[in-house]
Amino acid sequence: MTVTTDSVRSALEQTPEPDKVESHLHPAGSFDVADHEVPTGREEIWRFTPLKRLKGLHADAEFMRSATSCTWNTPAGVRVEGVSGDEARALRGISGLVPNTRWAARVLAEVPASLLVDVPAETEVAEPIVVDLDGTDVSVTEAGHVALRFGAHSKAIVVLNHTGSSTIAAVVEIAVGDGADVTVVSIQDWADDAVHLSHHQARVGRDASYKHAAISFGGDLVRMDANVTYDGPGGSAELLGLYFADAGQHIEHRIFADHTAPRTKSHAVYKGALQGEKAHTVWVGNVLIRKVAEGIETYEENRNLVLTDGCQADSIPNLEIETGEIEGAGHASATARFDDNQLFYLQSRGVSEQEAQRLVVHGFFNDLIRQVGVPSIEQRLLSTVEAELAKNVLKDVGSLAAFGQDAR
Repeated sequence: MTVTTDSVRSALEQTPEPDKVESHLHPAGSFDVADHEVPTGREEIWRFTPLKRLKGLHADAEFMRSATSCTWNTPAGVRVEGVSGDEARALRGISGLVPNTRWAARVLAEVPASLLVDVPAETEVAEPIVVDLDGTDVSVTEAGHVALRFGAHSKAIVVLNHTGSSTIAAVVEIAVGDGADVTVVSIQDWADDAVHLSHHQARVGRDASYKHAAISFGGDLVRMDANVTYDGPGGSAELLGLYFADAGQHIEHRIFADHTAPRTKSHAVYKGALQGEKAHTVWVGNVLIRKVAEGIETYEENRNLVLTDGCQADSIPNLEIETGEIEGAGHASATARFDDNQLFYLQSRGVSEQEAQRLVVHGFFNDLIRQVGVPSIEQRLLSTVEAELAKNVLKDVGSLAAFGQDAR
């Protein structure tokens, strides 16, 4: 094959089909399950994931009865309910999602009902909409579809709270109307045996603001894709992530900001900590700046703090750029142990080594936690970080009471 300047220019100037994602990390999608082969683990998008621990969710495991209970609050002016039939089918793809994995295509094709959260245009919801999903049987492989629809110029916060034992594949679609201001927080605080495979897809309207926070602590294996595209110029997406992996856990987060409109913004910050033998975290970030996306701004950042021996953190940021007419684009990644200078500074002032480590970890996470924007969740996360530290770093000191005093 001969590659010339003209052939490269011609390829770049081709108008992509609307359902194709031109990215090596996000192959072209299809709603037809038959178009997706069962992954082997050698594919780029699966090479970090231990497929044997997914219990067949990535392939053809039967989606059985639901073993995860779902409850929610319903603030005034908001519709939250399970829907089925034609209404459920009409919700498939409201985010612009065209599945690029077999499991996501199966969810959209096979799940008979959806949970709909519908915030009408011009509505400002005073309290967070909280959906609690509590697993009761890890031996049941199940699937779910959640549709979050926010009308133009609405303002709302939705919290998806996952607890208990479950083996679940879930697709969450988010449609953010023009000028809306939306926050979606997904907390994975599963029991130690849970398996959670999820794909969150958002479509952000003109001049809209979208914040997504992915918070993962529990589970045997958690893998989440958090993707965003744009419906018009001026849209902004803030993608936040916080995770803490213990011995034997696999926690994997992948983000994809597909800049499909000019003057859009994306900013991703994910932070994680690892402790215990064979704790494994994966973060793969990718930003695609299409030819039409002139004047965009983007930055992606991942930081990992390794607390003990025997851990592995994989961090891979990517930028794919088809136009040079942009305001700015960059990425950063770092994985390290405790900063010796920080520990020395604290210890030289009479702070014990373990207490110094505790303070450093809280400082590492604190600025990100404060960006979640939901005070009750922020306090919960501070307490959860402390509980995680108690498993290893603080296991010989009774610091929980002391932390409670510090927090006040």
